[in-house]
Amino acid sequence: MEIQHNNLSEKKDLILATTSPYRLEIFNKLGLHFTSKWSDVDEYTADRPSEPEALTKHLAKLKAESVAQNHKTWIVIGFDSVGLFNGEILEKPKSREEWFARLKAMSGNTFAFYSGVHMIDITTGKTLSWCVKTDNTMRKYSDSEIDKYLDNCDEKYKTHAHGFDPSNYYSMTFIDTINGNPMNVMMGIPLSTIMEMLKELWFTL
Repeated sequence: MEIQHNNLSEKKDLILATTSPYRLEIFNKLGLHFTSKWSDVDEYTADRPSEPEALTKHLAKLKAESVAQNHKTWIVIGFDSVGLFNGEILEKPKSREEWFARLKAMSGNTFAFYSGVHMIDITTGKTLSWCVKTDNTMRKYSDSEIDKYLDNCDEKYKTHAHGFDPSNYYSMTFIDTINGNPMNVMMGIPLSTIMEMLKELWFTL
């Protein structure tokens, strides 16, 4: 699957190893000329790390490498995100019941959100890898509020590892405080970190 975004007239410079609507939206708003491709990576391999930072960096690397092997130029960026709550890694919920139970447990508590980013400059062979952690404290909300969100949420929220869409006008009220990069938890993309990584690869905005 390939999606081309032609905001600028010059040669394509970036390939995003993701089709996440949130990540694509951010890069579109930056006015960057990029192509996005699905990486077709099995995220549940037997040798996957158990710690969230290592896991997100590992999967972001696999996704970037999967896409990069079919190209000779450009910079490829791979992403992966997970949550961590009560020592358990949170990935995409598989059912409404799991979504509800997770949001109920998180009410009034704090969870961490990790995003790994891996960049490959195919021309030079240089690679960069980073992980950003953001801590989020949830306010105490009711069961009926959870149901209201689940009844009316956009289908895109299924892409979120923590099980809700923090950019949704209603569910954004679930978060009381954010400690760290807000774009990380809102869109799954630590934008300031990515800009610094691109600068290190001599990418011109």
